[in-house]
Amino acid sequence: MQYLRNLPRPFVFVPMAADLFHYGHINILLKAKKYGTVIVGLMTDNGIKSYKKKKPLIKFSNRKKILMQIKCIDKIIPLNGLQYVQYSKFYKFEYFVHGSDWKKNVQSNTRLELKKIMKKWNGKVLEFSYTKGVSSSKLKKILYENN
Repeated sequence: MQYLRNLPRPFVFVPMAADLFHYGHINILLKAKKYGTVIVGLMTDNGIKSYKKKKPLIKFSNRKKILMQIKCIDKIIPLNGLQYVQYSKFYKFEYFVHGSDWKKNVQSNTRLELKKIMKKWNGKVLEFSYTKGVSSSKLKKILYENN
């Protein structure tokens, strides 16, 4: 894990795959920025495969290039799968931001564990509603259907 030297607190951690980056991602990042220094945990290619069971359309290095151009992101660190608890314990994030979709999917158990562990240092889990009408999964489905 990387140290986050010279970055002011509070830390606001936003994990994402960002495989097909869209305005819903921008919405969540802008909301996160209101709380402090935005640190994106960008899923590595293997990290995505570990829980989505498919390889990403865009390689990690290229997804990182895209995100590096977003001015509300202060730092990008690689995230190797759903290691939210491990990263949160190490960095002691004040805020952990996620879309509301993780309440019912493969990440639901990780969510519960994270909420419990972050209470130990008064960290908060912020869950924002997904932007209606857009999702990477929907975009991928359209792409696959049209090829």
